[in-house]
Amino acid sequence: MKYLARGLFLLVLLVLGAAATALATAIVIRWNDNMTRTARVMPGERNFSMPVGGLPRSGGQLFYSKEDREAAAARKNPVPATPESIRQGSALFAVYCTPCHGARGTGDGLVTSKFVAAADLTNPELQKSRTDGYWQSYLSVGGVVMPAYGEALSPDERWAVVNYLRTLAARP
Repeated sequence: MKYLARGLFLLVLLVLGAAATALATAIVIRWNDNMTRTARVMPGERNFSMPVGGLPRSGGQLFYSKEDREAAAARKNPVPATPESIRQGSALFAVYCTPCHGARGTGDGLVTSKFVAAADLTNPELQKSRTDGYWQSYLSVGGVVMPAYGEALSPDERWAVVNYLRTLAARP
C-alpha cells in the first residue's frame, strides 16, 4: 500500500509537471510567434499616411515613402525662397548636412573619407534634374546611404534646406 501511494503520488507529480511544461511551451511559442509576426517599423524608415478624415496636429504635409519618390517630386515648394528661409536652411545644412556634403556642399565632408562619398550638391546638372519636391522627399525619408531627417526636421525646415540647396549651384 505504501508503494502504491508513492507511485500514485509520483504519477500525479509527473502529470502535473508535464502539464506545466506543455503550458510553458505554449506560452513561449505564442510569445515568440507573436513577436516575429508583428510589423517592424524603425525610426525614420517609413511614415504612414493619416487616416481619411484625420487632421494633423502640425505640419499638415504627407510623407511619401522611397517608393513614392516620383509623386513627391511633383510637389511644389510652399516655402518661398526668402533671405530668411535661405539663412535658416544654411544653418540647418551646417548642422545636418556638412558631415557628409561638406561646408560648401561639394561632397567633401569629414565622413566621406571613411564612408561612401556624398553627392556634389553644387553640380548644376544635378540641380536641374531634381525638383524641390524630390529634394524634400530625400531629406524626409532618406536615400541609399543618406539617413532620413523626417523626424529631426519639420516640413518647413526641410523646405528651407531645399531653398538653401538651390543657392549652392549658383556659387563660384
